[in-house]
Amino acid sequence: METSQSNEPCTTPSSSACAGDPACDLVTVPARQGLEAVDILRRAGADAVGPVLHDDDRDTLGFLVPAGTAACWDVPGSTCTETDRRGLRPAPGPPVAGSDWLLPPGEADPATDPAVLRRALGEAARLIEVADKCC
Repeated sequence: METSQSNEPCTTPSSSACAGDPACDLVTVPARQGLEAVDILRRAGADAVGPVLHDDDRDTLGFLVPAGTAACWDVPGSTCTETDRRGLRPAPGPPVAGSDWLLPPGEADPATDPAVLRRALGEAARLIEVADKCC
């Protein structure tokens, strides 16, 4: 598993961008890495952890991030779906058949801070790589 060497490759929107306008982009990662990143974020008491969507059919996790994040997203092994200013507006029910909220809207911040998510995904990838080499 590869990780990004850069912590801040360009300026990304702040997590407060979704507070006034709930339009968000979506960072999608393999479920294993995403679950590890959620644990890292929770253990660290990270500020600005937004809703997280678990897609059982695709075995992925999706993190809501501020709209505009996709323009600067470069974390290997993940994708950031741009919303073209249409935005992804979280609703209480799952937005896609076969998915469910791991951290539902209303129980989390409006969006995950992209810089915090980048670091957690990098740490998760390193932990998974070490675990895979040990066993």
